[in-house]
Amino acid sequence: MPPLDPTDWFSTLARLSLALFVGGLVGLERQIDRKPAGLRTHMLVSLGASLFVMTGLQLSPNALENTSRIIQGIVSGIGFLGAGEIFAKSRTTPDEVKIQGLTSAAAIWVSASLGVAAGCGLWFMALSGAIATIFVLLVIKRTEKKLDRNS
Repeated sequence: MPPLDPTDWFSTLARLSLALFVGGLVGLERQIDRKPAGLRTHMLVSLGASLFVMTGLQLSPNALENTSRIIQGIVSGIGFLGAGEIFAKSRTTPDEVKIQGLTSAAAIWVSASLGVAAGCGLWFMALSGAIATIFVLLVIKRTEKKLDRNS
């Protein structure tokens, strides 16, 4: 992967716009589903991941190695944001808990990965990943609900 030319404004703006778009697709679904992390959160996560990757690509003479390290940092760091989305609620006793927010945490994690793909200029991967994510969040959700009703 060659370093990103800092004077290539079109590529820079296109990558950032793509990151906002794919993060926004995921965030819109979460917003419509009234989840705490919605449109803005997912857009910012995707944009931030894209900016980190693009910065590494522009500054590094060894872009591949440094970008790999940046991606590792994003994956680790986004886990903390996702963990904040997950919480436990007591049902009737302190021993019985209900975990909530796993899908939202996973959506934040995916939004970061979509931003990484956009930042690396992997247009098809970012768009395909966003479409696959929306499929899982919408279609598979309906399937889960039907299976839960039948059991």
